[in-house]
Amino acid sequence: MPVIEINPSFKFFAGIALACTVPAIAACDRQSEAPEQPEASAKAEANAAQGGESEFNGTLDISTRGQEMPDLTITLPDGTSKKISDFKGKPLLVNLWATWCGPCVLEMPMLDELAGRYPDKLKVIVVSQDMDGAETVEPWFAEKDFANLEPWLDPNNDLGFSYATGMLPTTVLYDADGKEVWRMIGGHDWSGARTEAMLADTIGG
Repeated sequence: MPVIEINPSFKFFAGIALACTVPAIAACDRQSEAPEQPEASAKAEANAAQGGESEFNGTLDISTRGQEMPDLTITLPDGTSKKISDFKGKPLLVNLWATWCGPCVLEMPMLDELAGRYPDKLKVIVVSQDMDGAETVEPWFAEKDFANLEPWLDPNNDLGFSYATGMLPTTVLYDADGKEVWRMIGGHDWSGARTEAMLADTIGG
């Protein structure tokens, strides 16, 4: 399967420039201040619904393949906390998202379905980068009633800054040993055949 290798520094700054000049075509500039949350969430969903497949043109990046997963802590609204490294032992897909990001919102139902498709082979976690944290994310999740996803929070955006893509959504796949396999920068169709091929070597048949 062909992949695209991108110089990380060029990718970071070019991605920010693209997001600023062409709003929400495939990703959101996470360095910019998010709009007011309730209004932003509604607009994100409306824009995502109109955008359809045009939102799914993210870039597959293997330039950091083999890198150890960050030893950073994420939390749930109830106070539960875990380090990303606590998920070692099974392949892990980490998705960074926000309620104000149209492509992120569009991906969420597909990620929920993906998490339920391979419960014994792949763990999927979605980690919000919303500035208001649980205040915004918890009611949004309650409304969606996802079957397999949990509302993980990154209160200080430590995970987002660690990945340093400058874009949302950013999704990173780790193998069972906690080594990065690839990252998808921008929106992606997680229900499509390409996803199956991208995961095959890591999660097996």
